[in-house]
Amino acid sequence: MDATELTSDPDLGARLTESAHRILADLVRGGAALGWIEPPARPDVAELLGHVLRAVRNGDGSLRAAYLDRRLVGLGYWLRYARPTHRPHADLEKIAVDTAAHGRGIGRALTAALVADARRAGIEVLTLDARGDNSNALHLYRSLGFTEYGRLADFVAVGQRRYDKVFYMLDFRRQS
Repeated sequence: MDATELTSDPDLGARLTESAHRILADLVRGGAALGWIEPPARPDVAELLGHVLRAVRNGDGSLRAAYLDRRLVGLGYWLRYARPTHRPHADLEKIAVDTAAHGRGIGRALTAALVADARRAGIEVLTLDARGDNSNALHLYRSLGFTEYGRLADFVAVGQRRYDKVFYMLDFRRQS
């Protein structure tokens, strides 16, 4: 479901922040690599979603949500780069799937839909970064045509643990 469909359903739109907060907080609590060390607070998730929805309305992003029986089980988004010299490009910033729904292809479907949205929006290069120990995500991105273009060793700090930060790109300019 894209942002337009999501916000046109008052019931789903009203529950989006609470449902997204539940998923993101649970994943971070379980050690997921989503950019937070501690589970995000509900107001932080509301602010993030507001920012993403504003970008979508301005043509500078895409938000996708996955539902099973009208229950949010996953979400993801990309945002166009803000720098004027980087405007043809976007960054896939988050893909999050409820742990109870892992293994059902939801992450793949969300990512594929976001890639298709980027292509339709005229994005030239879609980038992302992932924590180096997130092997399932890295495999998914490679299977969808992303290629690694860089790696910062031991860049991500979670307490005393260190992880590589891996950079991937999908260059639509090189695809027919």
